[in-house]
Amino acid sequence: MQIKLKHIIVLVVVASLGAIIYGFSLGEADSQIANKCIGFGTVGLFLVAMPLFLIKESKTRKVKDYMLTEENILKMQGKLPKKPENQ
Repeated sequence: MQIKLKHIIVLVVVASLGAIIYGFSLGEADSQIANKCIGFGTVGLFLVAMPLFLIKESKTRKVKDYMLTEENILKMQGKLPKKPENQ
């Protein structure tokens, strides 16, 4: 059985959201453990799940297409690229 990166990301997100919800449900009863659960859930979402998702989704992308070069700016504006005079 092959575990895909997609399944790992979903597992981390669900675990993080579960930790955050559990931390809020503890409330004032045990505030130190509640704060730790909320903190670990937040770290899981932003420092584990988000980078994994970005790595997974950026494998098929070309970085050159997203760079703000003069040619890409002209394409976004709908203008034709300038051709040199000697051609």
